Amino acid sequence: MHAGLPGLAPGGLSGAVPSGWPGLVADTGSTGFTLHDLTPALLIGSLVLLVSVAAVRLSVKSGLPSLLIYLGIGLAIGEAGFGIEFDSNELTQVLGYAALILILSEGGLSTRWEGIRRSVGPAAILSTVGVVVSVLVVALAARFVLHLDWNTALLVGAILSSTDAAAVFSVLRRVPLPRRITGMLEAESGFNDAPVVILVTALAARSADPADAEGWFTLFFKAVVELGVGSAIGLAVGWLGGQFMRRSASGSSGLFSIGVVALTVLAYAAAASVHASGFIACYLAALVLGNLRLPHGPAVLGLSTALGWLAQIGLFVLLGLLASPSEMGDQVLPAIVIGLVLLLIARPLSVVASVSPFRIGWRDQVFLSWAGLRGAVPVVLATVPLTVGARNVDWIFELVFVLVIIFTIVQAPTLPWFAQKLGIVEDYATLDLAVEATPLEELGAEMLQVTVGPASKLHGVEIFELRLPPGANVTLVVRGDKGFVPEVNTVVRRGDQLLIVTTAESRTKAEKRVREVSQNGRLAGWATGGGRQVRGRVGGPAPVTQAPAPSVTDTGRALARRLGQRINGKK
Repeated sequence: MHAGLPGLAPGGLSGAVPSGWPGLVADTGSTGFTLHDLTPALLIGSLVLLVSVAAVRLSVKSGLPSLLIYLGIGLAIGEAGFGIEFDSNELTQVLGYAALILILSEGGLSTRWEGIRRSVGPAAILSTVGVVVSVLVVALAARFVLHLDWNTALLVGAILSSTDAAAVFSVLRRVPLPRRITGMLEAESGFNDAPVVILVTALAARSADPADAEGWFTLFFKAVVELGVGSAIGLAVGWLGGQFMRRSASGSSGLFSIGVVALTVLAYAAAASVHASGFIACYLAALVLGNLRLPHGPAVLGLSTALGWLAQIGLFVLLGLLASPSEMGDQVLPAIVIGLVLLLIARPLSVVASVSPFRIGWRDQVFLSWAGLRGAVPVVLATVPLTVGARNVDWIFELVFVLVIIFTIVQAPTLPWFAQKLGIVEDYATLDLAVEATPLEELGAEMLQVTVGPASKLHGVEIFELRLPPGANVTLVVRGDKGFVPEVNTVVRRGDQLLIVTTAESRTKAEKRVREVSQNGRLAGWATGGGRQVRGRVGGPAPVTQAPAPSVTDTGRALARRLGQRINGKK
C-alpha cells in the first residue's frame, strides 16, 4: 500500500515504559530494548493475553464486541491506570498496519467464495462509491457543525468511513443471518480498507503540505491505478503461490500453514513495493488461497485464526495505551454529533446509493445501514495525520476513539433485535468449523484424524471390525486425493486417513481402541494369554478357546465378522 509508512523513530520503544517498573524504565543511554527488559515485558504481555482470552466469554454474554474489552484493557494499564506510558504514533501506525495485514489475511482465508460470490458486486460498489458518499456527508457535517476547514473535514470523513465486519460477527455469531447479508458484510470489510487508506493518506499529506497537494483528478487516477495493480498482484500471488504450495506440500501441517500465511504477507509487500495497494493485494491473495482447496486446510485456518486473534488483541490494547483519557472529555459532544450523522444519514445514504441497483430489499438495506460498525481501522488511521506532519489535528485520534466506543455500545447490543424485527433471520444456521482450532464444544463432540501408516495392522480391517465404543463412528475416509463416506464393510488401506467423530466421553476409549487394532490387528482385545477370548460389548464375555495363530486368516476374518454382526444385533 502506498501509505508512506514511516520508519521507527530512534528509541521508539522507549516511549512505552511503566513508571514504577524498573525493568521497563527507559535508559537515555541505552541503545534499545535489552535482555533486562525481557522479563517484565513477557510478564505484562502474557497477563494481558490471558485476560483478553478470558474476556471473550464476557463479550459473548454481554453482546458487546470484544474490541471494547481490549480497548478497556489498554486504558487500564495505560497512563491513567497502571502507569504504562506510551505515546508513539509512529510505532502505533507501523504495528497497526502489521496487525491489519494479519486480520485481512485471516478474513480472506476463512471466507468461502460460494458465500460471497453473489455479494461481490454490491460489496465492491459499497466499498468505493459508498465510501465516497459517506466521506462527503460526514465532511459536510464536520464543516458546518464543527466549523472545520474543508480538508480537515474530509479527513475526518475518510477516517470514519471504514467498517469492521469482525465486530458485527462477534455480536451476531448466534443469529443465523441469510448468506446474502453476511457475504456482503464480509466482502465489504475486506474491500473497503484499501481505498480508505489511500484516501486518508492523500488527505493527510494535503494537510501537511497544501502547496504540494495533488489535484483531485490526479488523486482519483492514482487511487484507481493503485487498487487495480494491487488487485492484480494479489490474485497472481494467491494463485501462483497456491500452485507452488500444492506441489511442494510439506508433510507437516504446521509448516504448510506458515507458508500459506507468508504468501498473504508477500502479496502485501510486493504490491507496496511498487506503490500499489498492499491491503487489497493481501485480502485477495488470502481469498484465492482459501478457496483453492489446498492440503491441510483446517491447520491453515487454525493458524490464521490464531494470528488474527493475536493481532486484534495486540492492536486494540495498543490503541487503548495510546489514548489519553484526560483529553477525551472535550471530544464527547463532537463525537456524538459526527457519529449520529454517520449512523443516521451517511451510512444509509451510502447503502442506498450502492446496493439499490442490485435490487437489494429495503429490509436488508436497513440492516446493512445499522450494521456499519467501526472498529480498529478508523482508530489506526487516526494516527496517520500525525505521522505525516499534518497541523492542528492532534484531537482527531481522541475524537475517533470516543466515537468508536460510544457507537459500538449503542449499535452492537441492538443488532440481534434489529435482525429479528426486520424478519431477516433464517430458521437455521450453518456453522463452518475449523476442526483443528475448534473442539466442537457446543456439540460436546470431538474429531480424531487417524493416518494409517505402512506398518499399521489397520490395513485390511473393515470399518465394523474396529468395534468403536458407543458415541464414536468413522464418518469420512480420505484415500489419495478423494474422500468418501465409508460403509460398515469398507476395507481400510495403507495411507488412508480416517475422520472419527466421537463424543467427549468416548474420545479416550475410541483412541485407545484404534491404537489397539493398529498394533494387534482386528482381533485386538479379544485374546488373552495363549488362547482367545471373545468379548462382547453386551452380555459380558463369552469364552471361545481355539489354537493360537501367528496371523489373522480368512477364517478368522469371517469369525470376527460374524461375531461383530452378532454384537451389533444385540445393541
